[in-house]
Amino acid sequence: MTRPARAALLAAFSIASFGVGAAAMAAYPDKPIKVVIGFPAGGPLDQHARLLTDKLQAVLGQPLIVDYKPGAGGSVGADAVAKSPADGYTLMLANTGVAVINGALYSKLPYNTQRDFVPIARTAMQPLALLVTPKLPVQNLRQFIDYAKARPGQVNYGSAGNGGISHLVPEMFKTATGIFMVHIPYRGSAPAFTDLMGGQVQFMAESIPQAANYHKQGKVRALAVTSRERNPALPDVPTVIESGVKGFEVVGFYGFFAPKDTPGDVVARLSDAFRQVLTSPEVRERMVSQGADPAYLGSEDFARFLATETPRWDKAVKASGARMD
Repeated sequence: MTRPARAALLAAFSIASFGVGAAAMAAYPDKPIKVVIGFPAGGPLDQHARLLTDKLQAVLGQPLIVDYKPGAGGSVGADAVAKSPADGYTLMLANTGVAVINGALYSKLPYNTQRDFVPIARTAMQPLALLVTPKLPVQNLRQFIDYAKARPGQVNYGSAGNGGISHLVPEMFKTATGIFMVHIPYRGSAPAFTDLMGGQVQFMAESIPQAANYHKQGKVRALAVTSRERNPALPDVPTVIESGVKGFEVVGFYGFFAPKDTPGDVVARLSDAFRQVLTSPEVRERMVSQGADPAYLGSEDFARFLATETPRWDKAVKASGARMD
């Protein structure tokens, strides 16, 4: 074969190969997408996933199937996704714990968020309410801080368990205000709420929907919310910043991830799909009713957000002394 003929053949082959590759990428997705959640069915992450999956199917043209892999604070599911093919057909829905807390909480974590995943999209932020038992003689956060400062070590706070956000947010609050409270961990938020209502513990930080429900019934007293702005579910409850604790904004978040090395155009396709879904008034309204604020960030912005949040939660875990091994 002459040199010109060989060059022409190679050029034709390259063009054909490029066309096949481009067509394959243009076809993504061409089969169902699996969304792994590292917790049992029925929890907040499951509700969040199911809120989004139907709308995402309409945008992507393929169903999204939720797969539960509970264990070790979400680490089992995260590890499974990290080891999955980087083709865009296995995603992880993670909360604050899985994405940025577990790395400081577990000494032998099988995954590293920034090393093993590419962020797809942050979909929501989840503020908390700071609550006290109605038996406590305080009506606002400033009064509570003064009350606790006058009684170091005599005020107990409950949480849903060691190392979770309901444990770490009060630790951050202690650091920010200089008060000293004693942590009482429970196996879940329900028994902690029971003891808060009964006065066995005096303080809690908990997600908005349940907190708002009990607050409106007069079973607990909401003193402040941890977001920068007031929450629609508790419109008369000020923020912590409004209450005089400068710069105190601490919220959880939900976000989707894919295994590292997932092609950039697949990441962009998925990220844009989440952007489209989160513009839906119906989705936004239902999300707020679940206690989360729609808060979309695309892949690059989400990565930058994680880079600032990770050291912040690392510091909180170390201050708390919590370990989960």
